[in-house]
Amino acid sequence: MAGHTIPHFQNDGGHQAIEIGVKEFMCTGASVPYDHPHIFIDLGHDVEKVCPYCSTLYRYNPNLKATETNPPGCVFHVKAA
Repeated sequence: MAGHTIPHFQNDGGHQAIEIGVKEFMCTGASVPYDHPHIFIDLGHDVEKVCPYCSTLYRYNPNLKATETNPPGCVFHVKAA
């Protein structure tokens, strides 16, 4: 299974806001089986947006890498079958 190049984020912790280091990403809601449709979100010129499915506020933080979040642990990893 090939990995994805667009970072995917999840909110298992029910955080009100998650800081991320990218402006284009996928929101999965929570980990499988509690995820919602994985949707592409593009911040464009904005620094924050709310996911229309799970209401998580994503906030761009240029000091974070694509694989980092604040709070930590919100990067979604595809588990091998």
